[in-house]
Amino acid sequence: MRKALVVTIAAVAVGFGGASPAQAATPAVTGRPVLTGFASLPAETYVPGSEPSGAGLGTAPINGVQPPFAHQPVQGFSGVARDVDGSYLAISDNGYGRKDNSADFLLRVNRIRPDFRTGRVRVLGGFTPSDPRGFVPFPLTRADRVLTGADLDPESIVRAPDGTLWIGEEFGPYLLHVDRAGRLLQRPIPVPGAKSKGSPELGPGEQPTLGGSKGLENLAISPDGRTLYPMLEGTVTGDTPGDLRIYEFDRRRSAFTGHRWTYRMADPAFSVADLVSIGRDRFLALERDQLEGDEAKVKKVYRVDLTDRDHDGLADKSPLVDLLNIANPRGLGTPGPTFGMPFFTIEALTVFDDRTIGVLNDNNFPYDSVRRPGRPDDDEFVRIRLPHRLG
Repeated sequence: MRKALVVTIAAVAVGFGGASPAQAATPAVTGRPVLTGFASLPAETYVPGSEPSGAGLGTAPINGVQPPFAHQPVQGFSGVARDVDGSYLAISDNGYGRKDNSADFLLRVNRIRPDFRTGRVRVLGGFTPSDPRGFVPFPLTRADRVLTGADLDPESIVRAPDGTLWIGEEFGPYLLHVDRAGRLLQRPIPVPGAKSKGSPELGPGEQPTLGGSKGLENLAISPDGRTLYPMLEGTVTGDTPGDLRIYEFDRRRSAFTGHRWTYRMADPAFSVADLVSIGRDRFLALERDQLEGDEAKVKKVYRVDLTDRDHDGLADKSPLVDLLNIANPRGLGTPGPTFGMPFFTIEALTVFDDRTIGVLNDNNFPYDSVRRPGRPDDDEFVRIRLPHRLG
């Protein structure tokens, strides 16, 4: 979602060198979004001096990469929050996709900065979330209470005006509130009416109301910083298939307000991977199919309005960017006049200014292999110039 500190869209400094997106010299392409920046992080990037990881993956090579790994991989941009210095806090998910193979993956928020002149994403540092004060009510994997991929599955992140961070989590699903060092500040907050089959608090005989990996993939913060908008990735049992709940959470009271909206996907088999605020009651949403490569058909950014102007009981939505059909007059990232992001998981959005957005993928290291068959995908951070203002 994705996700910047209390941004008013009209004025956001670019902060990573070179001309701003609005000023960048790019050949005009009428009526189509245009790729104006491309930067990538090599798939095999690891946290220096970190612990070994990946023992749960076995020893057979995966896309040419041999597990286990000597260090923790810097993998997967599941969500980003723009920081005050123009860098980004990028959150990785639970590691390798399942609880049973991710116990030695330490949850991580990496500080990154895309350099669109060199085409590289730089990793500037980061931190590992932990629970030193014992707020988590269920047993953790490690005695030192450092959080792992077997404990929680973070997917989305926003920065609050006080500098603390709020994280959307999938296993519960939960809202997590951490300080700048990643230390939990309060008990994980469960989402009303939603309990995943992977929830550590699912009681004996209790039936989940949400599929696995369908929790808080999305989290947005209002322009004034007072309200969070957590959004589920999957449909709650009893709701219309393809309908996703958007909740309202009051940061000052640290409580859900009871207000709720419904976002309807184009197909119940799709998912929404990020939500970012662009004004009062207005958002961008990243909706996608579950396909990749040549089979991918729908990877789109929508403009969303919660005011329900047509009174059909659903959030209004209109297509903004087809991520499979972006004009590429400068030949950035991939050859040819059209750039596409045909990944299985495109998971993060950010807004640079009123005419420019950023989109990032989660490479599911070491599994995804779209750009180079037989080799793990890099993490990509792309900058897209819109044909019209967001307003």
